[in-house]
Amino acid sequence: MGYYPILLDLAQRPCLVIGGGSVAERKVEALLQAGAAVTVISPTLTERLDGWVNEGRVRHETRRYQKGDLPGYQLAFVATDDPQVNAAVYEEGREQGVWVNSADDPVHCDFIVPAVLRRGELVLAVATGGLSPALSRAIREELEAYFTEDYGTLAEIVGEVRRELRERSSFPSAERWRKALDGELRRLVAEKRHDEAKNHLLKRLGADICA
Repeated sequence: MGYYPILLDLAQRPCLVIGGGSVAERKVEALLQAGAAVTVISPTLTERLDGWVNEGRVRHETRRYQKGDLPGYQLAFVATDDPQVNAAVYEEGREQGVWVNSADDPVHCDFIVPAVLRRGELVLAVATGGLSPALSRAIREELEAYFTEDYGTLAEIVGEVRRELRERSSFPSAERWRKALDGELRRLVAEKRHDEAKNHLLKRLGADICA
């Protein structure tokens, strides 16, 4: 089965995590980074999860999953290592229209979570269709060496230029953008010459920063 890659805006959207171990901790951390409203259902929690609960960043129900827990949530993540719980949550999700991800159990997933590399607003996601999360992570680690922190700055500059050009009702073609994102631009970014990089990009796109 093929998967449709998509990035979701989860800001303030209610998401449920079932489980309180290290896998659940990673799920919660990623959800918090996306600004989601997170609830965890588990009898016990890791130290970090407990800290987030005490800080008021995560809501916690100290018990096991039970049928009827999913309504009101938009996404549910199962991280319990219990195949019966995976199946039960997945079945309820289908009944209630809630999308479910079960860790390391692609049969009981409506969606899979890729290995993610973030460089500011630049997001690179690697997935193997659920075949091997370990391979996805290994490839992501290889990409880390190539896509340095400078790429976050590059994305920021490109975003600034794009907004400025739109305000001028200027819409360069995709081909012109491709050619403008050249080695000189990346060199200026790597040397932390933000203003020069922005001016260079504007000129390559047929605009001038002072125009």
